[in-house]
Amino acid sequence: MSADATEDRILAVLEEDAQASYAEIADRAGVSKPTVRKYIDKLEGDGVIVGYSADIDPKKLSGRSIALVGIEVESGRYVEATRELKDAPEIETLYSSSGDHTLMAEIRAPDGDAVGAIIADVVLPIDGVTAAHPSFLQERLK
Repeated sequence: MSADATEDRILAVLEEDAQASYAEIADRAGVSKPTVRKYIDKLEGDGVIVGYSADIDPKKLSGRSIALVGIEVESGRYVEATRELKDAPEIETLYSSSGDHTLMAEIRAPDGDAVGAIIADVVLPIDGVTAAHPSFLQERLK
């Protein structure tokens, strides 16, 4: 059994259930608990595992809206604008993107108006940001 295959199985279990115990991961990945601990410590140390989180179904989240916002940034201001966006507490997560938008940000707020206010007051004023396109999450399907 290769190290890559073992790592992949452990990561697959964690992606499915980030709260699984070492014993559960070991059982489902077909390895020992010490092996799980060793691989998780290595993956965290290497920055592969950057955190653990709960998956949220937006439809069941009472009084909260979640939007994925495509952000356009001028190439000459990319580094500075990205740094400012990363520092904004209103932005839950920020991703670089190779798709239709330069960046993708996750914004959570009480409602759509609040998301719009964050875009208007926090995102768009950043030098180099030229546009922001929100898509509101409706229901988790998988």
